[in-house]
Amino acid sequence: MNRNETYPKSFSHIGITVPNIKEAVKFYAEVMGWYVIMEPSVVKKEKETAIGQMCIDVFGEDWEEFEIAHMSTSDGIGIELFSFPHGVKEAPEFNPFNTGLFHFCIQDPEIEKLIEKIVAAGGKQRMPIREYYPNEKPYKMCYVEDPFGIVFEIYTHSYELTYSSGAYAN
Repeated sequence: MNRNETYPKSFSHIGITVPNIKEAVKFYAEVMGWYVIMEPSVVKKEKETAIGQMCIDVFGEDWEEFEIAHMSTSDGIGIELFSFPHGVKEAPEFNPFNTGLFHFCIQDPEIEKLIEKIVAAGGKQRMPIREYYPNEKPYKMCYVEDPFGIVFEIYTHSYELTYSSGAYAN
């Protein structure tokens, strides 16, 4: 293969920092239905193992330990949850206008039921459920928050199907 050849890369996982690892695993497993592939565990700062050295490379020297858990969505996307004992325990203010990641999106055809479960578990519905093609196609979306203030979006249909149909066309 030509080294300059461009091809679409697949999405592997997303890392999310949460205030309480056990509560987050419970929420994402019970409400989102994600699989627990590694129960919460503690990682301590040390240089004797590859994982310890890698974490120092990523997080620097200003930490002693953190908790981590690994989950997976139904389509194999990884959810890597982190909880740091001395980190701020509130999500930053929602500000999509600043550079950086401001949401992730999951897909569920039963958007109303999922939002009810999120709210019942302590999360929030940030807006009304909206339709891309009212009275024409059943594509819906909504922004929500988990109980920890992390904002994400819900689609009823795949990304490709939603946008290949020209969601913004007149």
